[in-house]
Amino acid sequence: MTGSVLATLVPSSNCNSRPWWWWDWPSLSQRPSLISPWRTTPSITATATVFSSSQQQDIGIITSIDSSSSSISPSFERLKTQKVKALVHRSKQHRNRSTDDGRPRDSSPKPNPRSRGGWGDAGGSFRSLHSQELAPDTSFFSVKSFRELGCADYLIQSLQKLSFPRPSNVQAMAFAPVIAGKTCIIADQSGSGKTLAYLAPIIQRLRQEELEGHSKSSPQAPRVVILAPTAELASQVLDNCRSLSRSGVPFKSMVVTGGFRQRTQLETLQQGVDVLIATPGRFLFLMKEGFLQLTNLRCVVLDEVDILFGDEDFEVALQSLINSSPITTQYLFVTATLPRDVYSKLVEIFPDCEMIMGPSMHRISPRLEEIIVDCSGEDGQEKTTDTAFLNKKSALLQLAEERPVPRTIVFCNKIETCRKVENALKRIDRKGAVIQVLAFHAAMTQESRLASMKEFARSPSKQVSQFMVCTDRASRGIDFWGVEHVILFDFPRDPSEYVRRVGRTARGAKGVGKAFIFVVGKQVSLARKIMERNRKGHPLHDVPSAVTF
Repeated sequence: MTGSVLATLVPSSNCNSRPWWWWDWPSLSQRPSLISPWRTTPSITATATVFSSSQQQDIGIITSIDSSSSSISPSFERLKTQKVKALVHRSKQHRNRSTDDGRPRDSSPKPNPRSRGGWGDAGGSFRSLHSQELAPDTSFFSVKSFRELGCADYLIQSLQKLSFPRPSNVQAMAFAPVIAGKTCIIADQSGSGKTLAYLAPIIQRLRQEELEGHSKSSPQAPRVVILAPTAELASQVLDNCRSLSRSGVPFKSMVVTGGFRQRTQLETLQQGVDVLIATPGRFLFLMKEGFLQLTNLRCVVLDEVDILFGDEDFEVALQSLINSSPITTQYLFVTATLPRDVYSKLVEIFPDCEMIMGPSMHRISPRLEEIIVDCSGEDGQEKTTDTAFLNKKSALLQLAEERPVPRTIVFCNKIETCRKVENALKRIDRKGAVIQVLAFHAAMTQESRLASMKEFARSPSKQVSQFMVCTDRASRGIDFWGVEHVILFDFPRDPSEYVRRVGRTARGAKGVGKAFIFVVGKQVSLARKIMERNRKGHPLHDVPSAVTF
């Protein structure tokens, strides 16, 4: 029995409004008093249902085992909640794994050599039963080399310096149409290399035009505009541009967002840049004030375009780009999820756009282990949003007190919940000797958010666990390498956000990670449905939203 885990624990959501699953819980007249905290609970009663990998159906129920059984107790023996119902579920990509040469893997449990202990390894409360070492994703890379794609020698050398030996599938698929100037939708899963998929061919084309004397950077007139939904993503794209530039590809880039000094931005823009990266609001400001000219524009990139459509300034910014730029301007729409309404809008405005969909679109990484933690509580427990939060907090603290995990992202739906979770984690280790808690949400200044990002990107001490507690702002394109675990403390309101959140771990060709999804009531079956659709590569657009408030 191999795979990913679906576990069970206690309730969710600290929202004032009632989510749609509320009415499945007992009425007020049936509710007993609040249970005592898990730390004072003398014992637990746990059951587990193990799903066999040998069955033909995707999920098959085999047997029910008491927690005292030696075959299952190592996985859940340390859970401290009043009553824990544990359902162990292996998603299909974690079952019947073969070696790269096609031979079956040993069915015995193997520790993950890339992990430094942490949750899910021997002795941990949430350890996966008989989990196996996950092989690198051999389907991540294209069979073609950068040279075969048409990359110039200087670009190949730059990419090699940056440790990109071969293109990913989406990078290989996008290179020819992007460098040819075609308008495209570039869609693939999180961590597939979409930023480089558009940057590499764009920069090569700019360099070629400059060498041929067709275009060059000029004051206030960038040749490429990249719009991003958040200042943090814009800064990350700038980092990628500067990495290419420093490693041997000469071009100028800058970012303009609300978190930097306006005078400094304008002075830099006046000197001339090739690539301008901006958020929609700041881009509109520059256009309205006459600080930006688009007569020299060659390409527009809309990164995380599905999120951009939710920005109140975006559609005005897009119309401004279309009205002010040359008719030959290329448009690239980049996304990890592509809802039908967004696709319809794009093809309506740009009917000739080419669709570049990577092979992993609508899928999560095959090296991601999903662990569903059912926080509905036992039958006699009072069912309120307060007890839901307390039970989820108990589950989180149990994970936090396990052996160190260098980087963990905890997702909440509200800023208020983020602050409660931050406080709960900080109480475990008030001096921050073994647990470092960082925040990342809209109530913070941009300077504070960037400081949290920088701190989170640093390599922590071997004995320190870093927790980034955030809203969905951190799942929108931000690339945190080396994130071992993601915790969905609150179940996402939009099913597409599930994909973005869990996509913060197990990134790239070799990245591995675990996602712990805390669920309540009907969210249990909804989470299963989302996981199953991701496994099959089906879009999530027809999956109902988790919350209706």
